Amino acid sequence: MPTTTEITEEYIRKHPSIQDCLKKRIINYSSLARRIAEETEITKKSSIEAILIAARRYAVKIKNEKINEDAIIRLLKDAELDVKTRSVVVVIDKDIYPDSLIDLEKDAKKNRDFIHIIEGVKTITILTTERYLNKIKQKFSRSIIKEYSNLATLIIKTSQDIEAIPGVMSHLYSLLGNRGINIIETMSCWTDTILVIDEKDVSSAMEVFRF
Repeated sequence: MPTTTEITEEYIRKHPSIQDCLKKRIINYSSLARRIAEETEITKKSSIEAILIAARRYAVKIKNEKINEDAIIRLLKDAELDVKTRSVVVVIDKDIYPDSLIDLEKDAKKNRDFIHIIEGVKTITILTTERYLNKIKQKFSRSIIKEYSNLATLIIKTSQDIEAIPGVMSHLYSLLGNRGINIIETMSCWTDTILVIDEKDVSSAMEVFRF
């Protein structure tokens, strides 16, 4: 059975925002101890006091660790943001003819339209502009599993430092999630991070990227 100290440290490790607050020394330890006790169903007063002590000791242990949030914000401040509206996402079964996908990609590139095709274990996801939606339906009518329209594609272009900074995606997800913005699809290509959201959320998303 885990000790109170182990329970406390495990809880904090699972909540990066709390870790950052501990590192910055801007947390109320009594409130934190009560929250941990409540969520882990610890009721004894002596155990709650033990949680408080364990949290303080853990803060000392991690105080010199690098705060990723600062590095993430610096990275995103220097990033370029490209927004493409009228996007669609179509998920199809993999029992399709590769040539059909190649033809679709050729058409998009010929017209200088964006298209991203991601192959999974059982499905293929196509992200492109809505002008190709009817063509996709015609070509893959029997293989379409799900389709989304009225979307916007956010392309975040960062430096290659993104490779060495843990937590960039979780930070972005938190920023958008806190504004009630749902991320429908995520893709990446080295320093380009691609997020697909509902078109109605574009203005709110733009506020997120004003660092």
